[in-house]
Amino acid sequence: MLTRNCLSLLLWVLFDGGLLTPLQPQPQQTLATEPTENVLHLPGRRSHFPRVKRGWVWNQFFVLEEYMGSEPQYVGKLHSDLDKGEGTVKYTLSGDGAGTVFTIDETTGDIHAIRSLDREEKPFYTLRAQAVDIETRKPLEPESEFIIKVQDINDNEPKFLDGPYVASVPEMSPVGAYVLQVKATDADDPTYGNSARVVYSILQGQPYFSIDPKTGVIRTALPNMDREVKEQYQVLIQAKDMGGQLGGLAGTTIVNITLTDVNDNPPRFPKSIFHLKVPESSPIGSAIGRIRAVDPDFGQNAEIEYNIVPGDGGNLFDIVTDEDTQEGVIKLKKPLDFETKKAYTFKVEASNLHIDHRFHSAGPFKDTATVKISVLDIEEPPVFSKPLYTMEVYEDTPVGTIIGAVTAQDLDVGSSAVRYFIDWKSDGDSYFTIDGTEGTIATNELLDRESTAQYNFSIIASKVSNPLLSSKVNILINVLDVNEFPPEISVPYETAVCENAKPGQIIQIVSAADRDLSPAGQQFSFRLSPEAAVKPNFTVRDFRNNTAGIETRRNGYSRRQQELYFLPVVIEDSSYPVQSSTNTMTIRVCRCDSDGTILSCNVEAIFLPVGLSTGALIAILLCIVILLAIVVLYVALRRQKKKDTLMTSKEDIRDNVIHYDDEGGGEEDTQAFDIGALRNPKVIEENKIRRDIKPDSLCLPRQRPPVEDNTDIRDFINQRLQENDVDPTAPPYDSLATYAYEGNGSVADSLSSIDSLTTEADQDYDYLADWGPRFKVLADMFGEEESYNPDKVT
Repeated sequence: MLTRNCLSLLLWVLFDGGLLTPLQPQPQQTLATEPTENVLHLPGRRSHFPRVKRGWVWNQFFVLEEYMGSEPQYVGKLHSDLDKGEGTVKYTLSGDGAGTVFTIDETTGDIHAIRSLDREEKPFYTLRAQAVDIETRKPLEPESEFIIKVQDINDNEPKFLDGPYVASVPEMSPVGAYVLQVKATDADDPTYGNSARVVYSILQGQPYFSIDPKTGVIRTALPNMDREVKEQYQVLIQAKDMGGQLGGLAGTTIVNITLTDVNDNPPRFPKSIFHLKVPESSPIGSAIGRIRAVDPDFGQNAEIEYNIVPGDGGNLFDIVTDEDTQEGVIKLKKPLDFETKKAYTFKVEASNLHIDHRFHSAGPFKDTATVKISVLDIEEPPVFSKPLYTMEVYEDTPVGTIIGAVTAQDLDVGSSAVRYFIDWKSDGDSYFTIDGTEGTIATNELLDRESTAQYNFSIIASKVSNPLLSSKVNILINVLDVNEFPPEISVPYETAVCENAKPGQIIQIVSAADRDLSPAGQQFSFRLSPEAAVKPNFTVRDFRNNTAGIETRRNGYSRRQQELYFLPVVIEDSSYPVQSSTNTMTIRVCRCDSDGTILSCNVEAIFLPVGLSTGALIAILLCIVILLAIVVLYVALRRQKKKDTLMTSKEDIRDNVIHYDDEGGGEEDTQAFDIGALRNPKVIEENKIRRDIKPDSLCLPRQRPPVEDNTDIRDFINQRLQENDVDPTAPPYDSLATYAYEGNGSVADSLSSIDSLTTEADQDYDYLADWGPRFKVLADMFGEEESYNPDKVT
């Protein structure tokens, strides 16, 4: 054990570059007297004895990791110069792992490790040693600090922490092309021995790749490796410590290397001739066949462009590349006709889009193949000679007139006859007919350009041998105009002239309109009618540009003498046959200012607001009259309702109305209360009008002579009116108290003075005072006679 520790210490000194310096300043110490043991001498105290020369002292011990012995591992020995071997000195240990990892013999100072240590877990321990007097418990020397270092052994293999690796290198790369660098780590101490010195090697993957044993760089080992031959490689890498020597530990990892593609292969057609069969009925733009060139490259290096070599068929066909399959799709540019040509031959060239110039020496990166196309005969429908037929016909053309013809042919071998039909879905009115054999089109009804100027329908041509094969063509028929309508003057038909107009003044510009379809360059002429040309007040000046002017011929016009003038204008067109018409213009004389601005044109205009026509004003006045009539009717109905309420309501209480509750109709009235008994039969027979409404003096004559005025009644009524005017509870209308007839047997006869033939002066009202307190008011009113005033009637 001692020999092994001494050897370990010596190796550490050699690899570490010499002796270590103490962690803290230490006085010079002597080397242990036993040369075969690890002894740490503690510094002594100063004494009066002569100083003894001492040797070098180590300040750290070593202990092997992973010690598996049955006895505790001896580390070293603590010794004080004051220890004479008499057992008076006690050694103590403190610091990292004291008591748990390391123990010390208190008498001898021997230090042991009581458990196995792992350098990768903790590489060293710092402890403090003390020598004390066993009796006094006082330190004999100052406390000394030292280190116990765990000496490494090769117990960890190299590991590839980033593995497995994935790498790539272009195909056809030269020898020594860089691929990838791998790295293995060893947890052992790299400063001690060869435990952490790693060497790399390839266990699997040769002879394609090589690896640098020190750096771990992987490179290609063979030239021109072809991806098309082999694309994936799996390389097994080993890392071994101890410099690769026997007994070293090893670790492995896998590197997956892929050869990336380069464009080193040209496209090639698998055969030199491609045969295609195409029906002649194939539509333009349709794909009629596919060809393909093979390129073993990958991705964009395998993209192919196809082109048709100029020659036979180059203008009838086109070829494009299908990006998904890299096939050449041949399309039809023009229609095929078996009867015209039955076969076509042309060449197609395939080339790469992305060229790698490193491989130009290998030859051109393109290939050529021949394409032969055979046209198949298909039975086709008849073909019209034109895609569209345009015809013209004059309106009012007699029925049955032929206006044109269509022609369709069967171009197939052994052509068949053709029949023609009108597609009635497009011509429901049946204005035309067609001859089924000849294809001539005729009118079936009279045509009117003003109703329909153009007809558009379809004609169907079918083969007699196979009616299902048919074709259709559009027919456009324009109806030409016949001059059948005369021109007419355009609006306005009415104009105005100022009273102060001068001769030769143009007061209105007129133009013409023709319901016929006027051809280009048609002219309209304007003139005055012959009957109006004798001493005309106005004339027509033709400007020769399809317009004319109304010109004055007098010096001033008077509204009082003549307010309206009627001017007949003759308009004539230039078509055949010539049509003309006479149009009458109304000229109104108006009052104008000095500048020629019209102020008024008739008497009504003086009173009417400016800017409104006569019709508008009449409509406004009519609305106002209707509104006034509605208001008058509403007021009359309201008044009638109020009067009816006045006579029929039993809940209205007025000061001038006296109710006779239970008095009956007089002495002869033996029945219950009857409102009819209060009316005087004579009065009812003589006067049939309502007595609660004042008679109309214009319609009904007076029935009796006027009576004398009674001032008491007038004063009484005025007093009651004043009281009701200020009374907030009074009814909102006037009321009239009626004293009706009470019966033939009444002592007082009738109390009403309306039908009395005598005046108030001829009557005596003193008896009213004898009737009791109910008639006191009447007795006071009529107690004194008043003179009659015929001008005042209440």
